[in-house]
Amino acid sequence: MNSQTDSPFTQLNFAGSPINKNLSNEDKIEIYRKMTRIRRFEQESNSQYTKGKMGGFLHLYIGQESVAVGTMSLMGENDHVITAYRDHGHAIAAGMDTGPLMAEMFGKQTGCSKGKGGSMHFFAPDKNYWGGHGIVAGQTPLGLGLGYALKYKGLEGACMCYMGDGAVNQGAYHESLNIASLFGIPVVYIIENNGYSMGTSQKRSSAYKDCLAQRAEGYDIEWDVVNGEDIYEVRAKTHIALERARKEHRPTVLEINTYRYYGHSVADANHKKYRTPEEIEQYKNDHDPVRLWRRRLIDEAILTDVQADEIDKAAKLEAKAATQFADESPAPTIADISTDVYWEVDNNTEASKQGRHFFNSVD
Repeated sequence: MNSQTDSPFTQLNFAGSPINKNLSNEDKIEIYRKMTRIRRFEQESNSQYTKGKMGGFLHLYIGQESVAVGTMSLMGENDHVITAYRDHGHAIAAGMDTGPLMAEMFGKQTGCSKGKGGSMHFFAPDKNYWGGHGIVAGQTPLGLGLGYALKYKGLEGACMCYMGDGAVNQGAYHESLNIASLFGIPVVYIIENNGYSMGTSQKRSSAYKDCLAQRAEGYDIEWDVVNGEDIYEVRAKTHIALERARKEHRPTVLEINTYRYYGHSVADANHKKYRTPEEIEQYKNDHDPVRLWRRRLIDEAILTDVQADEIDKAAKLEAKAATQFADESPAPTIADISTDVYWEVDNNTEASKQGRHFFNSVD
């Protein structure tokens, strides 16, 4: 077992951990830049959603930026990522361009999923980023499969599989933990615990002793709890889990405590009723990960207020440019409804000649 109390970094300065000592000043500034870009992209997305430019749901990542950026800053060539429907932050952290992301939410042909997925289905296989999944915990067995593939191919890598705290009560998650432990799969399950499963507090929705990650003990899986507002702690503890997966083929469950400033989705009209406005403001003022990292870099004499403001201004302009790109992009055609449905059919493979396909009536 690996709990918060027996973590090798518990009594240490996380900034002094080996993986953080290796960070250059440029690396640290890039972490701030990515978190700021996510924040401004999400704010712009919220603005465009309220203008009626998007259909479907919109799950904002504001307040959780340090989780995606901190953990994914550790990715190597053979590491992969898969997540749930609150996927914008992970997409940007993976290196996806914000123009196609905004266009996807606008339902445009230039979207990263050609306008067919929307907010919950961002994908970039070329960046080892596998989405974006709308079914609660539906990504957990898929993350297991990615880890299995790495082990099967003999590649030293791991899959980081993200989920919200509500997903831990789904059967697919527990089935995945069972197989991960039995087969020794290099997967790190990351619970982004923002305290509320949709509109229900954690204590009202989940039965647990000390924390959600502790359930991993039932599957003989290592676990840890992480302060999600501290980039150094996020990186230090995630690095331990990744190395365990890569080198020992052993899974880990990490529970990273974080907070979302908006509702479960933008359609969540009661997000200030099941939690108080004072609670939200307290987190914004005292626990905001972007603000805290900015202050940390200024204290370390790595960044100045002027430089930080310039990064923020550039992030705002990038978000506006993404909206312009989406606005000016063409909508899909009627013919597009039958493309990218079955890969085999679109690419006329041998498999496409067998059986019957919905958009291809030839036996």
